[in-house]
Amino acid sequence: MNYLSKIISDSQQLVDLLPSISRPLVFTNGCFDILHRGHVDYLWRSASLGRSLIVAVNDDESARKLGKGSERPFNSIDDRIAVLASLECVDYVTSFHEATPLELIHIIKPDHLVKGGDWPKNKIVGGTFVSQLGGKVHSLQFLYKNSTTKLIDRIQSVKTSV
Repeated sequence: MNYLSKIISDSQQLVDLLPSISRPLVFTNGCFDILHRGHVDYLWRSASLGRSLIVAVNDDESARKLGKGSERPFNSIDDRIAVLASLECVDYVTSFHEATPLELIHIIKPDHLVKGGDWPKNKIVGGTFVSQLGGKVHSLQFLYKNSTTKLIDRIQSVKTSV
């Protein structure tokens, strides 16, 4: 499958595609601005919970509203989605403009809803909804202490010391 065919461009395409996606279906979301080992490990472990993994990515505007800095994201939504779609463990990638992916979660009705270990299960957006449908909510502990913010800080500190 060409990685571009893994990109879902709008909610109607998602609705049309859902019946053909193998279940159990896993859903996660995030900015995924500068992909690093922590992201890749997290996505592979998320995918292992089911047969299909859909990743929803904050578009540029919603990512800027997360308080990570006015210059973020460094990579455009199109670039972030393309990189994620190229990963073997990711079946489909889409984006969202809202502050949270709740609307997508309601459309997808995932069997597994996953966030990183910095999210307590009871704070994961859509967790109550997924649980009520009989699905499972997961907060995966980080195995690698990588973060995009730490990576950016390290790059900037090298730049200023040269």
